[in-house]
Amino acid sequence: MRILVLGGTVFLGRAVARLARAAGHDVTCAARGVSGRPVDGVRLVVVDRDDPAGLSSLDGERFDAVVDVTRRPSHARHAVDALADRVGHWTYVSTISVYADQATPGGTPASTPLLAPAPPEVDDPSGPNGHWYGACKVACELAVRDRIAADRLFICRAGLLIGPEDPSDRFPYWVARLAAGGEVLAPGAPDEPVQLVHVADLAGWLLHAAGTGLAGCFDGIGPVTTRAEVLAAIAAGVGQPQPRLTWVDGDFLREHDVRPWSGERALPLWLEPGYEGMLARDVGAALAAGLTPRPVAEAAADTRRWMLAEPAAVARGGLDRASEARVLRDWHHRGR
Repeated sequence: MRILVLGGTVFLGRAVARLARAAGHDVTCAARGVSGRPVDGVRLVVVDRDDPAGLSSLDGERFDAVVDVTRRPSHARHAVDALADRVGHWTYVSTISVYADQATPGGTPASTPLLAPAPPEVDDPSGPNGHWYGACKVACELAVRDRIAADRLFICRAGLLIGPEDPSDRFPYWVARLAAGGEVLAPGAPDEPVQLVHVADLAGWLLHAAGTGLAGCFDGIGPVTTRAEVLAAIAAGVGQPQPRLTWVDGDFLREHDVRPWSGERALPLWLEPGYEGMLARDVGAALAAGLTPRPVAEAAADTRRWMLAEPAAVARGGLDRASEARVLRDWHHRGR
């Protein structure tokens, strides 16, 4: 196949390009070329997607499949305006953040209402309007649906991606922390739900969709597991088969300014109340359609190798060790 990846130099887009090239496909990546390096053997076309005519360097070319990961509605519109009539299968990678209801477990794309799309004046959710991320992705979905026929459109609402080249601190935090050993502060309750998927497994599924003509809207994430199972699997994958986990409840963590999900003073994979359904979605349809997640322990080992090989590329975040020790000390003191 001739495959065009709109992006293709960072994380998921790069994984798609890598796997497609390894499978023998003719791969073109269209990107600015400043956010990451292209995969060896892949053609890079430098484009400015802010320009409505920014994809003009691809004029006259036809592709069997396109994969677009943009979060900017204007980029999605420019892409379909330029390419809709010259592409066979179109994949748009959206996000589970498009859902208005993040509290109800067991949701599916058909059963969960969406956020309202971002208003026209909001186009970049990574800027001051960062809270518009889900709404911008909804607007992107609408732009693509408007021009691409349903029988050749695959919308993948990706969940929490893990694996090498992860630009976030979420999974890498736990890989590093569990590899270090010692007493580990584990947030919330051990049976709280967690869902994730290796970036290469999601990339492989996107290529499967392109090759088979899979159409429709699916959540791209693995089956529900528990936080205890995930942390145990990560520990096993990094050579710590018997981690010393101390579970600390959410109210206590919030009292000590420990934050959820990602960033400074955060314990990743832990969510605030009201988000109980975000990592507990029903993905039976995706698994039946070919998504095949690998074990978390394998993903942890892959991620650890990358982190050791490219330490400068690893995002630094999460709860620092000194703060973790203070919270654990106060937790144990309270129990006396």
